[in-house]
Order: sequence, then structure tokens, then C-alpha cells
Amino acid sequence: MKKTVIPFNAKEILLILFLIEKVDLFILIYLYVDKNKEILSFHSIYLQFLDNLHFIYSIRPLIYKVIMKSKTAKETTAITTHIVLPNDTNPLGNLFGGQLLAWMDVIASVSAQRHCRRVVVTASVNNVSFREPILQSSIVTLEAKVSRAFSSSMEVFVDVYIEDPVTGLRNKSNEAIYTFVAVDQMGVPIQVPELIPESQEENERFAGALRRKQLSLILAGKLNPSEANELKALFFT
Repeated sequence: MKKTVIPFNAKEILLILFLIEKVDLFILIYLYVDKNKEILSFHSIYLQFLDNLHFIYSIRPLIYKVIMKSKTAKETTAITTHIVLPNDTNPLGNLFGGQLLAWMDVIASVSAQRHCRRVVVTASVNNVSFREPILQSSIVTLEAKVSRAFSSSMEVFVDVYIEDPVTGLRNKSNEAIYTFVAVDQMGVPIQVPELIPESQEENERFAGALRRKQLSLILAGKLNPSEANELKALFFT
């Protein structure tokens, strides 16, 4: 039986497939080829694949950094609108907080995905503020935008506005800060593009994101407080 010939070496095939993230682990193993570009036995494929897996993961961040284009915060904007129905309310006739959190999580994930164009998972909800209740029949608009991108994570601000169905007046009622991590098909964190703030508000949120990240790392025991320079700058000049 004639062997199948593939015009790429093993590392090239794996690198291409990992970058476009169109296949899972088992397909990658099956397609693994030797230096003669001939398909090997499954056992040999599997062993050689494991030998080179570390190499592939080690160079992916470098490749992503080269090929990914920075994006503005405006490009990550995601907006959705809901009407508060009876099933969305608590016994007082106000929008149930859990429902609002779910809406926030969904629209924030859309914003994060628009920034990195990869699968994203919710890492944390850093802050949620409920300034005023949202009544039944209110028109609720959620606007999400990435405030800053780090190596594999993105901070997303969600602003919530209420529109009176009769007068049309709109005012801000709530806001939240979510953190998402971009992952590949194996659930491994991957590099995301840099974010470019433009407006005054975007620059303020961009600067604050680093302080919030440092505070989160300190509370998690992953950063020495003496090394949190941006955070210290708030208290010492």
C-alpha cells in the first residue's frame, strides 16, 4: 500500500494547526509525520508528538505577538438591549440581580472575544455596583468594552443604562468589571492583542486596570505588595 506524502514537516504542520485552532488533540496526533514526510504508526506518532509538544507551546506566544494586530477599545464595543419581563423580576418587581449578572457576563464575553477572536472564559468578576433598582418593563441597555489587555487576560467594563419606555430618558444604573482569559481548544491560555485606549475615559480605565490587577494578585498571594508600583503610587508620591 502506497504511503501518503505530505509536503510539510512535523513541526510545521503542528504549528499551523495550533495557530488556526481548527483541530483537536487526536487529529493533531494522527497528522503527525516524520522527517521523511510519511505517516507513521499511531504509536510512533503519539510518542513523537509528546516529545515536541513542549516546543510547540514554547514558541506560540512569540508567533502570536508577531502576527496579532493591536486593537482600539472602540473596536471591542458590544451592546445589547433587553426589556425587563415579569420572569426577570424579584418579589419586589425589580430586575433580579442574578439575571443582570448573566446579561453582563454574556455581553462582556462578546467584547473580549471581539478583541482576541478566540474562545474566552470568565476568570473573575472584579466589581459589580447596583446603584438603583431596575423596574419591570424598563428598557435595559448594556455596553461592554475591553479596558485593558494583558498577556492572556482582558479586563472588560460593562455599563448598564435604563431607558424609560414612556419618556425615553436614559440614565446609568449599574456597572461591572469582568476579567476573561483567552484559551485554545485544549483550554490552555493564549496570547491576546494589545489594547490601545483613545478617549479620556478609556485612558483612565486603562491605567486603573493595572492597579486592579496588582491588587488582585496581592490578595491572591501572587505578588509582593512592595512590587506593586502602580498601586503604591496612589498612596505615595
